Amino acid sequence: MASSLGSEESAARRIRYGLMLGGLANFLALYYVQPLLPDIAQHFRVSASESTAVLSVTTITMAVALLVVGPLSDVTGRVTIMRLSLGASAVLGIAAALAPSWESLLTLRALQGVALAGLPAVALAYVREETPAGAHLRANATYITGTALGGAAGRLLPGPFHAWWGWTGAGAAIGVITLLCTIGLWVTVPPSRRFRRATPRMRSLFANTGRTLRDPALVMLCLVGAATMGVFVGLCNALTFRLEAAPYLLGGAATLAFLAYPVGIPAPLAAGRLAARRGRGLAALLGIALLLLGVLLTLLTPLPAVVSGLALLTFAFLGTHSLVSGWVSDRAQRIGVGAAQAAGLYLLAYYAGSSVFGALAARRWQTDGWTSVISGCVALTLGAGLLVILARRFDTTPRTAPCQ
Repeated sequence: MASSLGSEESAARRIRYGLMLGGLANFLALYYVQPLLPDIAQHFRVSASESTAVLSVTTITMAVALLVVGPLSDVTGRVTIMRLSLGASAVLGIAAALAPSWESLLTLRALQGVALAGLPAVALAYVREETPAGAHLRANATYITGTALGGAAGRLLPGPFHAWWGWTGAGAAIGVITLLCTIGLWVTVPPSRRFRRATPRMRSLFANTGRTLRDPALVMLCLVGAATMGVFVGLCNALTFRLEAAPYLLGGAATLAFLAYPVGIPAPLAAGRLAARRGRGLAALLGIALLLLGVLLTLLTPLPAVVSGLALLTFAFLGTHSLVSGWVSDRAQRIGVGAAQAAGLYLLAYYAGSSVFGALAARRWQTDGWTSVISGCVALTLGAGLLVILARRFDTTPRTAPCQ
Protein backbone atom coordinates (compact mmCIF):
# COMPACT_ATOMS: atom_id res chain seq x y z
CA MET A 1 0.00 0.00 0.00
CA ALA A 2 2.78 2.43 0.94
CA SER A 3 4.58 1.57 -2.29
CA SER A 4 1.44 2.29 -4.31
CA LEU A 5 0.93 5.66 -2.61
CA GLY A 6 4.57 6.55 -3.16
CA SER A 7 4.25 5.65 -6.84
CA GLU A 8 1.16 7.84 -7.21
CA GLU A 9 2.84 10.76 -5.47
CA SER A 10 5.90 10.39 -7.69
CA ALA A 11 3.73 10.32 -10.82
CA ALA A 12 1.76 13.39 -9.67
CA ARG A 13 5.02 15.24 -9.01
CA ARG A 14 6.36 14.35 -12.46
CA ILE A 15 3.10 15.54 -14.01
CA ARG A 16 3.31 18.87 -12.19
CA TYR A 17 6.91 19.53 -13.21
CA GLY A 18 6.42 18.34 -16.77
CA LEU A 19 3.32 20.44 -17.37
CA MET A 20 4.97 23.49 -15.83
CA LEU A 21 7.81 23.10 -18.36
CA GLY A 22 5.26 22.59 -21.12
CA GLY A 23 3.25 25.67 -20.14
CA LEU A 24 6.42 27.76 -19.97
CA ALA A 25 7.56 26.60 -23.41
CA ASN A 26 4.13 27.02 -24.99
CA PHE A 27 3.59 30.64 -23.99
CA LEU A 28 7.24 31.61 -24.41
CA ALA A 29 7.03 30.47 -28.04
CA LEU A 30 3.71 32.25 -28.55
CA TYR A 31 4.53 35.68 -27.11
CA TYR A 32 8.26 36.24 -27.60
CA VAL A 33 7.63 38.27 -30.76
CA GLN A 34 5.56 40.92 -28.95
CA PRO A 35 8.42 42.96 -27.42
CA LEU A 36 10.35 42.64 -30.69
CA LEU A 37 7.65 44.12 -32.94
CA PRO A 38 9.59 47.35 -33.70
CA ASP A 39 12.70 45.32 -34.57
CA ILE A 40 10.68 42.89 -36.70
CA ALA A 41 9.06 45.82 -38.53
CA GLN A 42 12.49 47.29 -39.27
CA HIS A 43 14.06 43.95 -40.23
CA PHE A 44 11.33 43.01 -42.73
CA ARG A 45 10.53 46.61 -43.78
CA VAL A 46 6.84 46.49 -42.81
CA SER A 47 4.70 49.03 -40.96
CA ALA A 48 3.89 48.93 -37.25
CA SER A 49 0.37 47.65 -37.83
CA GLU A 50 1.58 45.04 -40.35
CA SER A 51 4.21 43.77 -37.91
CA THR A 52 1.51 42.69 -35.41
CA ALA A 53 0.50 39.97 -37.85
CA VAL A 54 3.49 37.93 -36.64
CA LEU A 55 1.62 37.51 -33.34
CA SER A 56 -2.00 37.64 -34.49
CA VAL A 57 -1.57 34.99 -37.18
CA THR A 58 -0.27 32.60 -34.51
CA THR A 59 -3.02 33.31 -32.00
CA ILE A 60 -5.82 32.94 -34.55
CA THR A 61 -4.56 29.62 -35.97
CA MET A 62 -4.03 28.41 -32.42
CA ALA A 63 -7.60 29.37 -31.51
CA VAL A 64 -9.10 27.52 -34.48
CA ALA A 65 -6.92 24.46 -33.88
CA LEU A 66 -8.06 24.29 -30.24
CA LEU A 67 -11.55 23.37 -31.46
CA VAL A 68 -10.13 20.32 -33.26
CA VAL A 69 -7.27 19.17 -31.05
CA GLY A 70 -9.35 18.61 -27.91
CA PRO A 71 -11.74 16.10 -29.54
CA LEU A 72 -8.79 14.58 -31.46
CA SER A 73 -7.03 13.82 -28.17
CA ASP A 74 -10.05 11.74 -27.11
CA VAL A 75 -9.03 9.35 -29.89
CA THR A 76 -5.23 9.57 -30.04
CA GLY A 77 -4.41 10.11 -26.35
CA ARG A 78 -3.29 13.13 -24.33
CA VAL A 79 0.45 12.56 -23.94
CA THR A 80 1.02 11.93 -27.64
CA ILE A 81 -0.67 15.22 -28.52
CA MET A 82 1.33 17.19 -25.94
CA ARG A 83 4.67 15.75 -26.99
CA LEU A 84 4.13 16.21 -30.72
CA SER A 85 2.66 19.68 -30.19
CA LEU A 86 5.63 21.10 -28.31
CA GLY A 87 8.20 19.31 -30.46
CA ALA A 88 6.68 20.67 -33.67
CA SER A 89 6.34 24.18 -32.24
CA ALA A 90 10.03 24.22 -31.23
CA VAL A 91 11.17 23.16 -34.70
CA LEU A 92 8.83 25.64 -36.39
CA GLY A 93 10.03 28.40 -34.05
CA ILE A 94 13.67 27.86 -35.04
CA ALA A 95 12.66 27.76 -38.71
CA ALA A 96 10.71 31.04 -38.27
CA ALA A 97 13.83 32.74 -36.90
CA LEU A 98 15.62 31.81 -40.13
CA ALA A 99 12.76 32.86 -42.43
CA PRO A 100 14.14 34.72 -45.47
CA SER A 101 11.00 36.79 -46.15
CA TRP A 102 8.00 38.32 -44.42
CA GLU A 103 5.62 35.93 -46.15
CA SER A 104 7.58 32.84 -45.12
CA LEU A 105 7.76 34.13 -41.52
CA LEU A 106 3.98 34.53 -41.36
CA THR A 107 3.46 31.07 -42.86
CA LEU A 108 5.74 29.45 -40.29
CA ARG A 109 4.17 31.39 -37.41
CA ALA A 110 0.70 30.31 -38.60
CA LEU A 111 1.81 26.66 -38.60
CA GLN A 112 3.38 27.19 -35.18
CA GLY A 113 0.01 28.39 -33.89
CA VAL A 114 -1.58 25.12 -34.98
CA ALA A 115 1.17 23.18 -33.21
CA LEU A 116 0.92 25.27 -30.04
CA ALA A 117 -2.78 24.40 -29.63
CA GLY A 118 -1.94 20.87 -28.51
CA LEU A 119 -0.84 21.58 -24.95
CA PRO A 120 -3.59 23.95 -23.71
CA ALA A 121 -6.23 21.82 -25.43
CA VAL A 122 -5.45 18.68 -23.43
CA ALA A 123 -3.27 19.54 -20.41
CA LEU A 124 -6.06 19.96 -17.86
CA ALA A 125 -7.95 16.92 -19.15
CA TYR A 126 -4.75 14.90 -18.65
CA VAL A 127 -4.45 16.24 -15.09
CA ARG A 128 -8.02 15.23 -14.26
CA GLU A 129 -7.44 11.71 -15.57
CA GLU A 130 -3.99 10.99 -14.17
CA THR A 131 -3.84 12.63 -10.74
CA PRO A 132 -5.87 11.91 -7.59
CA ALA A 133 -8.83 14.25 -7.05
CA GLY A 134 -7.09 15.92 -4.11
CA ALA A 135 -4.08 16.76 -6.29
CA HIS A 136 -6.02 18.39 -9.14
CA LEU A 137 -5.88 21.92 -7.75
CA ARG A 138 -2.14 21.79 -7.10
CA ALA A 139 -1.40 20.33 -10.54
CA ASN A 140 -3.63 22.87 -12.27
CA ALA A 141 -2.00 25.72 -10.35
CA THR A 142 1.48 24.48 -11.27
CA TYR A 143 0.54 24.34 -14.96
CA ILE A 144 -0.99 27.83 -14.85
CA THR A 145 2.12 29.11 -13.09
CA GLY A 146 4.18 27.67 -15.94
CA THR A 147 2.03 29.48 -18.52
CA ALA A 148 2.38 32.74 -16.57
CA LEU A 149 6.15 32.28 -16.38
CA GLY A 150 6.18 31.57 -20.11
CA GLY A 151 4.26 34.77 -20.77
CA ALA A 152 6.71 36.71 -18.57
CA ALA A 153 9.79 35.10 -20.15
CA GLY A 154 8.36 35.71 -23.62
CA ARG A 155 8.29 39.41 -22.91
CA LEU A 156 11.60 39.72 -21.02
CA LEU A 157 14.12 37.37 -22.65
CA PRO A 158 13.88 38.58 -26.28
CA GLY A 159 15.28 42.03 -25.46
CA PRO A 160 18.72 40.88 -24.25
CA PHE A 161 18.86 38.16 -26.89
CA HIS A 162 18.14 40.71 -29.61
CA ALA A 163 20.78 43.07 -28.24
CA TRP A 164 23.36 40.30 -28.44
CA TRP A 165 22.40 38.44 -31.61
CA GLY A 166 19.76 40.43 -33.52
CA TRP A 167 16.31 39.23 -34.57
CA THR A 168 17.47 35.91 -36.03
CA GLY A 169 19.58 35.03 -33.00
CA ALA A 170 16.81 36.01 -30.57
CA GLY A 171 14.25 33.86 -32.38
CA ALA A 172 16.62 30.91 -32.61
CA ALA A 173 17.50 31.19 -28.90
CA ILE A 174 13.81 31.13 -27.95
CA GLY A 175 13.35 28.12 -30.22
CA VAL A 176 16.21 26.27 -28.52
CA ILE A 177 14.77 27.02 -25.05
CA THR A 178 11.39 25.73 -26.23
CA LEU A 179 13.09 22.58 -27.50
CA LEU A 180 14.85 22.00 -24.16
CA CYS A 181 11.56 22.41 -22.29
CA THR A 182 9.98 19.98 -24.75
CA ILE A 183 12.64 17.39 -23.97
CA GLY A 184 11.93 17.97 -20.28
CA LEU A 185 8.23 17.30 -20.83
CA TRP A 186 8.95 14.14 -22.87
CA VAL A 187 11.17 12.79 -20.09
CA THR A 188 9.07 13.89 -17.14
CA VAL A 189 5.40 13.42 -17.99
CA PRO A 190 4.42 9.75 -17.57
CA PRO A 191 2.28 7.88 -20.12
CA SER A 192 -1.46 7.86 -19.56
CA ARG A 193 -2.75 5.09 -17.32
CA ARG A 194 -6.43 6.01 -17.02
CA PHE A 195 -7.11 7.33 -20.52
CA ARG A 196 -10.02 5.65 -22.27
CA ARG A 197 -10.17 6.02 -26.02
CA ALA A 198 -13.46 7.54 -27.20
CA THR A 199 -15.31 7.12 -30.47
CA PRO A 200 -15.67 10.51 -32.15
CA ARG A 201 -19.28 11.61 -32.65
CA MET A 202 -19.36 14.67 -34.87
CA ARG A 203 -23.12 15.06 -34.53
CA SER A 204 -22.82 15.32 -30.77
CA LEU A 205 -19.92 17.77 -31.09
CA PHE A 206 -21.89 20.10 -33.38
CA ALA A 207 -25.00 19.82 -31.22
CA ASN A 208 -23.08 20.84 -28.09
CA THR A 209 -21.47 23.74 -29.93
CA GLY A 210 -24.89 24.92 -31.10
CA ARG A 211 -26.29 24.75 -27.57
CA THR A 212 -23.36 26.78 -26.31
CA LEU A 213 -23.98 29.50 -28.89
CA ARG A 214 -27.67 29.64 -27.96
CA ASP A 215 -26.95 30.38 -24.30
CA PRO A 216 -26.81 34.18 -23.79
CA ALA A 217 -24.63 34.02 -20.67
CA LEU A 218 -21.98 31.84 -22.35
CA VAL A 219 -21.91 34.02 -25.45
CA MET A 220 -21.48 37.16 -23.34
CA LEU A 221 -18.70 35.59 -21.29
CA CYS A 222 -16.88 34.59 -24.48
CA LEU A 223 -17.14 38.19 -25.65
CA VAL A 224 -15.75 39.37 -22.29
CA GLY A 225 -12.72 37.16 -22.94
CA ALA A 226 -12.31 38.64 -26.43
CA ALA A 227 -12.57 42.23 -25.16
CA THR A 228 -10.23 41.91 -22.17
CA MET A 229 -7.63 40.00 -24.17
CA GLY A 230 -7.93 42.62 -26.91
CA VAL A 231 -7.24 45.39 -24.38
CA PHE A 232 -4.22 43.62 -22.91
CA VAL A 233 -2.54 42.54 -26.14
CA GLY A 234 -3.47 45.70 -28.03
CA LEU A 235 -2.02 48.02 -25.39
CA CYS A 236 1.14 45.91 -25.04
CA ASN A 237 1.63 45.81 -28.83
CA ALA A 238 1.34 49.58 -29.15
CA LEU A 239 3.41 50.21 -26.01
CA THR A 240 6.47 48.56 -27.54
CA PHE A 241 6.40 51.24 -30.27
CA ARG A 242 5.56 54.09 -27.89
CA LEU A 243 8.57 53.40 -25.66
CA GLU A 244 10.92 53.50 -28.64
CA ALA A 245 9.56 56.88 -29.72
CA ALA A 246 9.97 60.34 -28.12
CA PRO A 247 10.09 61.26 -25.30
CA TYR A 248 11.37 57.87 -24.12
CA LEU A 249 13.66 56.73 -26.96
CA LEU A 250 14.46 53.53 -25.07
CA GLY A 251 15.37 51.42 -28.07
CA GLY A 252 15.91 47.79 -27.13
CA ALA A 253 15.62 48.68 -23.44
CA ALA A 254 11.88 49.17 -23.99
CA THR A 255 11.41 45.47 -23.27
CA LEU A 256 12.42 46.13 -19.65
CA ALA A 257 8.96 47.66 -19.14
CA PHE A 258 7.66 44.10 -19.22
CA LEU A 259 9.37 43.47 -15.90
CA ALA A 260 5.93 44.53 -14.68
CA TYR A 261 4.43 41.30 -16.06
CA PRO A 262 5.32 38.99 -13.12
CA VAL A 263 3.16 41.23 -10.88
CA GLY A 264 0.18 39.46 -12.45
CA ILE A 265 1.24 35.90 -11.59
CA PRO A 266 -0.58 35.80 -8.19
CA ALA A 267 -3.72 37.42 -9.67
CA PRO A 268 -5.68 34.18 -10.41
CA LEU A 269 -5.33 32.99 -6.81
CA ALA A 270 -6.35 36.39 -5.42
CA ALA A 271 -9.31 36.59 -7.79
CA GLY A 272 -10.43 33.08 -6.87
CA ARG A 273 -10.41 33.90 -3.16
CA LEU A 274 -12.46 37.03 -3.73
CA ALA A 275 -14.93 35.11 -5.91
CA ALA A 276 -15.38 32.49 -3.20
CA ARG A 277 -16.45 35.22 -0.77
CA ARG A 278 -18.32 37.66 -3.01
CA GLY A 279 -19.25 35.71 -6.13
CA ARG A 280 -17.41 35.57 -9.42
CA GLY A 281 -19.60 38.20 -11.10
CA LEU A 282 -18.71 40.92 -8.60
CA ALA A 283 -15.07 39.80 -8.59
CA ALA A 284 -14.97 40.00 -12.40
CA LEU A 285 -16.41 43.54 -12.31
CA LEU A 286 -13.72 44.58 -9.84
CA GLY A 287 -11.08 43.09 -12.14
CA ILE A 288 -12.45 45.08 -15.08
CA ALA A 289 -12.45 48.26 -12.98
CA LEU A 290 -8.76 47.68 -12.19
CA LEU A 291 -8.16 46.97 -15.88
CA LEU A 292 -9.65 50.37 -16.73
CA LEU A 293 -7.50 52.09 -14.10
CA GLY A 294 -4.36 50.42 -15.50
CA VAL A 295 -5.22 51.59 -19.02
CA LEU A 296 -5.77 55.17 -17.85
CA LEU A 297 -2.48 55.23 -15.91
CA THR A 298 -0.57 54.67 -19.16
CA LEU A 299 -1.93 58.00 -20.41
CA LEU A 300 0.51 59.73 -18.06
CA THR A 301 3.92 60.66 -19.47
CA PRO A 302 6.35 59.71 -16.65
CA LEU A 303 7.83 56.27 -17.29
CA PRO A 304 7.19 54.99 -13.72
CA ALA A 305 3.50 55.80 -14.17
CA VAL A 306 3.39 53.93 -17.49
CA VAL A 307 5.11 50.86 -15.99
CA SER A 308 2.77 50.99 -12.96
CA GLY A 309 -0.19 51.09 -15.31
CA LEU A 310 1.18 48.08 -17.21
CA ALA A 311 1.64 46.18 -13.93
CA LEU A 312 -1.92 46.91 -12.81
CA LEU A 313 -3.25 46.07 -16.28
CA THR A 314 -1.47 42.71 -16.19
CA PHE A 315 -2.72 41.85 -12.70
CA ALA A 316 -6.31 42.82 -13.55
CA PHE A 317 -6.28 40.99 -16.88
CA LEU A 318 -4.91 37.68 -15.57
CA GLY A 319 -7.30 37.74 -12.60
CA THR A 320 -10.31 38.52 -14.78
CA HIS A 321 -9.37 35.87 -17.35
CA SER A 322 -9.11 33.18 -14.66
CA LEU A 323 -12.54 34.12 -13.32
CA VAL A 324 -14.33 34.32 -16.66
CA SER A 325 -12.81 31.12 -18.09
CA GLY A 326 -13.81 29.26 -14.91
CA TRP A 327 -17.28 30.79 -15.10
CA VAL A 328 -17.67 29.47 -18.66
CA SER A 329 -16.76 25.91 -17.63
CA ASP A 330 -19.04 26.02 -14.59
CA ARG A 331 -21.99 27.47 -16.52
CA ALA A 332 -21.58 24.84 -19.25
CA GLN A 333 -21.65 21.99 -16.71
CA ARG A 334 -24.71 23.38 -14.94
CA ILE A 335 -26.81 23.70 -18.09
CA GLY A 336 -25.67 20.38 -19.56
CA VAL A 337 -23.47 21.77 -22.35
CA GLY A 338 -20.15 20.07 -23.07
CA ALA A 339 -17.53 21.88 -21.01
CA ALA A 340 -14.83 21.12 -23.60
CA GLN A 341 -16.83 22.73 -26.42
CA ALA A 342 -17.69 25.77 -24.26
CA ALA A 343 -14.04 26.19 -23.21
CA GLY A 344 -12.95 25.82 -26.83
CA LEU A 345 -15.34 28.53 -28.00
CA TYR A 346 -14.20 30.80 -25.16
CA LEU A 347 -10.56 30.36 -26.22
CA LEU A 348 -11.52 30.95 -29.86
CA ALA A 349 -13.08 34.30 -28.89
CA TYR A 350 -10.17 35.05 -26.53
CA TYR A 351 -7.48 34.61 -29.17
CA ALA A 352 -9.61 36.22 -31.88
CA GLY A 353 -9.77 39.29 -29.64
CA SER A 354 -6.00 39.19 -29.36
CA SER A 355 -5.58 39.00 -33.13
CA VAL A 356 -8.11 41.63 -34.16
CA PHE A 357 -7.68 44.24 -31.45
CA GLY A 358 -3.92 43.69 -31.19
CA ALA A 359 -3.55 44.70 -34.83
CA LEU A 360 -6.10 47.52 -34.52
CA ALA A 361 -4.25 49.10 -31.58
CA ALA A 362 -0.99 49.17 -33.52
CA ARG A 363 -2.78 50.81 -36.45
CA ARG A 364 -4.28 53.44 -34.11
CA TRP A 365 -0.80 54.18 -32.75
CA GLN A 366 0.60 54.50 -36.24
CA THR A 367 -2.11 56.85 -37.50
CA ASP A 368 -3.43 58.79 -34.47
CA GLY A 369 -1.05 58.27 -31.55
CA TRP A 370 -1.32 57.00 -27.99
CA THR A 371 -4.55 58.80 -27.07
CA SER A 372 -6.34 56.91 -29.84
CA VAL A 373 -4.96 53.60 -28.55
CA ILE A 374 -6.25 54.40 -25.06
CA SER A 375 -9.69 55.50 -26.26
CA GLY A 376 -10.11 52.16 -28.02
CA CYS A 377 -8.97 50.25 -24.94
CA VAL A 378 -11.34 52.22 -22.71
CA ALA A 379 -14.28 51.46 -25.02
CA LEU A 380 -13.45 47.73 -24.98
CA THR A 381 -13.06 47.70 -21.20
CA LEU A 382 -16.40 49.43 -20.63
CA GLY A 383 -18.00 47.01 -23.07
CA ALA A 384 -16.56 44.07 -21.12
CA GLY A 385 -17.99 45.47 -17.89
CA LEU A 386 -21.46 45.80 -19.44
CA LEU A 387 -21.26 42.23 -20.74
CA VAL A 388 -20.40 40.92 -17.25
CA ILE A 389 -23.42 42.76 -15.81
CA LEU A 390 -25.67 41.21 -18.46
CA ALA A 391 -24.15 37.75 -17.97
CA ARG A 392 -24.96 37.97 -14.24
CA ARG A 393 -28.60 38.68 -15.13
CA PHE A 394 -28.82 35.61 -17.36
CA ASP A 395 -26.90 33.33 -15.00
CA THR A 396 -28.29 32.21 -11.66
CA THR A 397 -24.94 31.15 -10.20
CA PRO A 398 -25.09 31.33 -6.39
CA ARG A 399 -23.27 34.44 -5.15
CA THR A 400 -20.77 32.38 -3.17
CA ALA A 401 -19.97 29.89 -5.93
CA PRO A 402 -16.23 29.17 -5.98
CA CYS A 403 -14.11 30.14 -8.91
CA GLN A 404 -13.25 27.09 -10.98
